[in-house]
Amino acid sequence: MTFDELQQTIGIQFKDVNLLHQAFVHRSYLNEARHLKSSNERLEFLGDAVLSFLTSDFLYKTYPHYPEGILTNIRSSLVKTESLADVAKTIGLGDLLFLSHGEEDSGGRTNTSLLADCFEALLGAIYLDQGSKKANIFLQEHLFAKTAQIIEKKSYVDYKSLLQEIVQEHSKISPVYRVVKSEGPDHAKTFWVEAVVGQKAISQGLGKSKQEAEQAAARQALADMGKI
Repeated sequence: MTFDELQQTIGIQFKDVNLLHQAFVHRSYLNEARHLKSSNERLEFLGDAVLSFLTSDFLYKTYPHYPEGILTNIRSSLVKTESLADVAKTIGLGDLLFLSHGEEDSGGRTNTSLLADCFEALLGAIYLDQGSKKANIFLQEHLFAKTAQIIEKKSYVDYKSLLQEIVQEHSKISPVYRVVKSEGPDHAKTFWVEAVVGQKAISQGLGKSKQEAEQAAARQALADMGKI
């Protein structure tokens, strides 16, 4: 993947190519490229704000009958780290990251957090170079297309909160979650988590992060109870 190929992939030709390059400079790279003065963190900051606004605007206009709570949960599912990293991997952003040798050797190009940060930085760069309309089109094509699947699978539901309400109603205690196993390298782990009520493990779930595995365990517990 080259920067020319990336621009073809996303359908955007940057006026300021330096701005595009800036979106891929991880802070670790500054230690090895003394001529560079800043990383992509400022662009990431801007991109995060643009992402939140444009996602909220899209959901508000697309789903006029959904209440605020559901819209908030869908937005959280769309913009969470794992979701952004998945899009970044699909586009191939990891290939273009400027990383230190240490970060490279530790699997930085496939690191979920780094990829999500790079996606936000790229969005910030698109916004500055092309404006909000092009930024919105970019999100429509590469992120918002996931919305229907999120709604269909109800992956926006906070199963942990729902399970907690049900358990507390009956036993006055809260479920806790414990990691029982994890496998894989640091940048691509899979976690197995148990939901525990009192001293009893009531379900298990797995995911790419502890949070995802906890939600899966809570969902399984609710399914076993016949609540979903």
